[in-house]
Amino acid sequence: MNNEDYVSQNDKIYGRNPVIEALESGRAIDRLYIQEKLNHPVIGKIRNIAKEQGVRYQFTAKQKLDKMTDGANHQGVVAVTAFHDYVSVEEILKRAEERGESPFIVICEGLSDPHNLGSIIRTANAAGAHGVIIPKNRSVALNSTVAKVSAGAVEYTYVAKVSNISQTLDKLKKKGLWIVGTDLSAAQNHYECDLKGPLGIVIGSEGSGMSRIVRESCDFLVKIPMIGEIESLNASVAAGILMYEALRQRRN
Repeated sequence: MNNEDYVSQNDKIYGRNPVIEALESGRAIDRLYIQEKLNHPVIGKIRNIAKEQGVRYQFTAKQKLDKMTDGANHQGVVAVTAFHDYVSVEEILKRAEERGESPFIVICEGLSDPHNLGSIIRTANAAGAHGVIIPKNRSVALNSTVAKVSAGAVEYTYVAKVSNISQTLDKLKKKGLWIVGTDLSAAQNHYECDLKGPLGIVIGSEGSGMSRIVRESCDFLVKIPMIGEIESLNASVAAGILMYEALRQRRN
């Protein structure tokens, strides 16, 4: 499923000057689309600012931009904005430190459905997680649908966006976190593991779960018992089960 299917008009800024203003103001921008084969000095300026700000951009056909903006005068450039600002992984860890608690972080690898991400953010807030981490590429971002599904939790829950999930897991492990992932082939159930200490819970993508490299980065794997005919759970449901088992153990 294309993530753009979930982008609303409220998530977009288009037109050369509005996009420049958004970039220069430090507005959180998830993706920049530039019309292919369009040579103009202002477009060059936009690309340069995007590079300086670390904003990814891609070239695309005019017809696609027309569709994204419902035929508005986009002047060859469309910015897809984040509903809320992102934080750094260090800020998530600092929040745990300020609360005097062991870090409790949820890491989402490649979720494509904003309803899943919104639900995970909502549950993370309710379960006392210190933050959620998502990848910059091949993942739904903080769009208006995610914000709506989160029922306001996006305003209170730290979300970090990183370039490489596997490398981020390695950094978290060096900070003392144990990384747990879910896998149907795991030898132990989720309630048989110690989830009380510094913890990172990895949730894989809806279709294929965790990638091989991320699975290998986990310290241990757990499975959620399945006794019915269905062999897997919705990503946000699985995340909720794990988060609340961690909360149960932490409160006992």
